[in-house]
Amino acid sequence: MKNLIVANWKMNPNSQKQAEEIFSGIKKGVENTTTETVVCPPFIYLPLLKGLPLGAQNIFFLGGSALTTGISGAMLKDLGVKYVIIGHSESRKYLKETDEIVNNKIKETLKFGLKPIFCIGETAEERDAGKKNEVLERQIKKGLEGVEDLESLNVAYEPIWAIGTGNNCSVEETKESIDFIRKFIPKKTRVLYGGSVKSANSADYIKNAKADGLLVGGASLDAEEFVKIVKSAE
Repeated sequence: MKNLIVANWKMNPNSQKQAEEIFSGIKKGVENTTTETVVCPPFIYLPLLKGLPLGAQNIFFLGGSALTTGISGAMLKDLGVKYVIIGHSESRKYLKETDEIVNNKIKETLKFGLKPIFCIGETAEERDAGKKNEVLERQIKKGLEGVEDLESLNVAYEPIWAIGTGNNCSVEETKESIDFIRKFIPKKTRVLYGGSVKSANSADYIKNAKADGLLVGGASLDAEEFVKIVKSAE
């Protein structure tokens, strides 16, 4: 099973030209690597980018409905998208995604043969209160309730307090969380880590925390830095 390194560009960059330049740099830099590399740009850039597996940053769970702003699984599949990020903490917070909505989005993703990157993670308050495992278990069980096809599933552990803060989770704590997550999913399911990942710490998460890959935010907008992260997983 190959390691999976995912670039989550979030709401970046601000122009098509920048998107194409970053993507070109990544594509050129990873062409001789064995690690599976996926780029998840904003929806509007998906048709522009060719040559690497692409992922979408979200999906709507009522395919074919008359919903302004909705993006369906059929649309994503037609564009050649392979992966979909689901349940990211920013979507849970700002778009008010519940565990039930996340569950429906996972089912919709699998319905179209796409591969979910199912994000879970605790807040600083939950961690400090000793409720991390309780939160992770709830998110996993409710998010995967009634989901039968788990072969395409990828789980991304992203402690919310570590995302975009520079305060990345320690390797020791990450390994403890990954080991805990593995109790609730099939053995072959890849578990990624995300949260202030950069080339200086990426290898440790793969080799010592035993992550099967990484979900990279800000650092993925720097092609040279992201390529270093990919190569660290070789």
